[in-house]
Amino acid sequence: MTSVFVDDIERAHTFYTEVLGFETRVRMDVGGPHPFVTVGAPEGAQADLQLLLEPGDGPIAEPYRTSLYDAGLPCIVFSVDDLHAEHTRLTTLGVHFTHPPQPQGPVLAAVLDDTVGNLIQLIQPKR
Repeated sequence: MTSVFVDDIERAHTFYTEVLGFETRVRMDVGGPHPFVTVGAPEGAQADLQLLLEPGDGPIAEPYRTSLYDAGLPCIVFSVDDLHAEHTRLTTLGVHFTHPPQPQGPVLAAVLDDTVGNLIQLIQPKR
């Protein structure tokens, strides 16, 4: 499980599931102000990998998250099969890219804003 610190767990859940295409793996009330929510690749792909959508306003998370964002650094990288097609699909859905697809060493890479305080890099290995 990998933590992704977010501004708003509900908005993050919507973005990661409805826009990026992840599925909800776990959603439970843990007795606090925020639910425990994880998402993962759809249809059981990589069942052992989950993203924990965590509150990003804590004394450690907030400076970490905002420093990465302000520096233009992605908090996480996802691999896709066809970056140009995914860029087109996401742009059509209104996703803002800070960097469009471009060659970057051994990959084609793009960076998008997840709307909840993070930049995400999408890569496609060059063949």
